[in-house]
Amino acid sequence: MEKFYKTEVEKINENPFTLIGREWMLVTATDKNGGYNTMTASWGGLGVLWGKNVAFVFIRPQRYTREFADSSDTVTLSFFPEEYRSALSFCGSHSGRDFDKAAETGITPVLTDSGAVTFEESRLVLEGRKLYRDALKEECFIDSEALSHYKAGDFHYVYVYEITEVYRK
Repeated sequence: MEKFYKTEVEKINENPFTLIGREWMLVTATDKNGGYNTMTASWGGLGVLWGKNVAFVFIRPQRYTREFADSSDTVTLSFFPEEYRSALSFCGSHSGRDFDKAAETGITPVLTDSGAVTFEESRLVLEGRKLYRDALKEECFIDSEALSHYKAGDFHYVYVYEITEVYRK
């Protein structure tokens, strides 16, 4: 991570709605043996919960990344320049069970100081420590219109991560 420097979470001045909803992010979880998987996400959030700066991440049960997120205590959220849009699209539409996403897209895995995987081409990386995980439940939806996203009944798991490091270029 030679090209990155650490900064404080309070110095993130980008709009989180743009960062996540429009620009997308790679959610990457690393297992205890150094294996990892990454997926593109455009759902999530940043905020404060339990007195901590946190990121909220949503992962469908069938996603390969969920297995890594469940077995790992950390995650990275990587944000890229616009020229990597096609790489993010590939990572969101192909499974790591079947493809080496980094090799297919030309992005370069690198390790953070704590050993979590992120990517050299990122412009902003948030590293987080898992605080909470649970599945969304149909009976808890107040707005039934939101259920239209779950015709197959594959309700997302929600993960809450304390943001422990912020890396920038």
